[in-house]
Amino acid sequence: MAVKKAMAVDLGASGGKCFVGTFEGGAFAMRELHRFAHEGTSFFLPDASGVVSERTVWDDTFIFRNIVEGLHAYRRDEGATLDAIGVDTWGADGQFVTVNGDMLGKMYCYRDHRLDTMIEAVKARIDARRVYELTGIHFQPFNVSNQLLWAVLNRPELMLSGNTYLPVPALFTYFLCGEKAVDSSWASVTQVMDAKRREWSGEILDKLGVPRAVMPRIVRPGTVVAPMTEGLARLIGLNRAQVVAVAAHDTASAFAAAPVGDPAAALIISSGTWSLVGKLVPEPITTDDAMAANVSNEGGIGNIRLLKNCMGSWLVQELRRVWRLQDGRETSWEELTRLCEAARPFAVLVDPDDAGFYNPPNMQEAIDAFCARTGQAKPVDRGAYVRAVYESLALKYRAVNEQICRVSGTRTGTVHIVGGGCKNALLNQFTADALGLPVMAGPEEATAVGNLMVQAVALGVIGGMAEAQPLIKGAFPIREFKPADTAAWDAAYTRFVRWAG
Repeated sequence: MAVKKAMAVDLGASGGKCFVGTFEGGAFAMRELHRFAHEGTSFFLPDASGVVSERTVWDDTFIFRNIVEGLHAYRRDEGATLDAIGVDTWGADGQFVTVNGDMLGKMYCYRDHRLDTMIEAVKARIDARRVYELTGIHFQPFNVSNQLLWAVLNRPELMLSGNTYLPVPALFTYFLCGEKAVDSSWASVTQVMDAKRREWSGEILDKLGVPRAVMPRIVRPGTVVAPMTEGLARLIGLNRAQVVAVAAHDTASAFAAAPVGDPAAALIISSGTWSLVGKLVPEPITTDDAMAANVSNEGGIGNIRLLKNCMGSWLVQELRRVWRLQDGRETSWEELTRLCEAARPFAVLVDPDDAGFYNPPNMQEAIDAFCARTGQAKPVDRGAYVRAVYESLALKYRAVNEQICRVSGTRTGTVHIVGGGCKNALLNQFTADALGLPVMAGPEEATAVGNLMVQAVALGVIGGMAEAQPLIKGAFPIREFKPADTAAWDAAYTRFVRWAG
């Protein structure tokens, strides 16, 4: 078979990466082309009544410029022929676009405080049990259902005829090829898609007051949306590569890249700014028990990801940001690890998913406040803060594993950690210890790997995702962490579940 080359654009909530994947002679190789950091920017502006509020937005122009930089890097390093390109992103947010291709305002960030009260507003319009029955998605402040209702109530002009709401990956796909479509894995997390039908729920849209024509078409992962626009291809000096709707929710791509043998026995953790903890199951599980456990049924690639969103490295990222502002320099991750290792074990435990940690002005102060509420002495130094977060994350994974196993009727034998967080050997070991199970860590760039494998299916390189597993295992080393000192972790877990679950 001829050599095929695809480009994966992997956009997370704190940075973006572009990779080239090469498929040749039954083998696969991946190389990074371009990497950039990005974050939300806050404005403090008055509304029509004069009330000033904070507005946190993404710079979609900056992000797209860096996608173009990635394409230029491909042209310089790989040549003028690219077979396909696909974009995956974080699982919230979007932008309204007019029929003439104009962007309607800034793209709000999912941590923006305008959404703080929107869950209750959604529940006031449609019964919560009915929402879960239809979508399989539990209630989170950042859900697109909340974002759309906020727009209906506060920016009704966005719903005018001819406008289209483009979820983040669909927005950048639109910038690349001019077509408006989103794949079912990303649409599934919006709390607006019917999980069984894999189409927008007319019932939910009607209750929210969202015109059905505002929503883009939903396509299956692996669908070729359109070739790259001629002008963009000419600007870069490339052919008109096929733009593929991959499993555009980054977690869907990451789960697809986990080297899992038996899905029922494998707990998968996509570890990054968020930790997405769950299992692959054949069909949505929307029982009362599943709803009570706040687990979501997110669309995968021929399966369902039964999982929970947990705060991941966000807490440590924010601690690091606060300390950078205090010190005038960035504390390296290696230094944080050394400080953490030197700190006393289990001195402080927190619930990583406590609402106070979602978007506080100062994460250190938020942890201090949690300690005060739970009768704990606050951490004594920076290493103690980091250790409190990492130990608590590992214990949170144990709690979620118990919930997922109960809801799905399965038992876990192995934990697979994929994504950028799998580089954190200390957290990997904590996870093995907390769950008393072996942890398999890798691949690190699982999201990009999954992205490229879906493109390989679209290009006809492989017949389906089952054929991707040998390619992935042959290309990336997997590290194993074996459990130790489980008795101490059992005792800590007993403390942890008093205020977290």
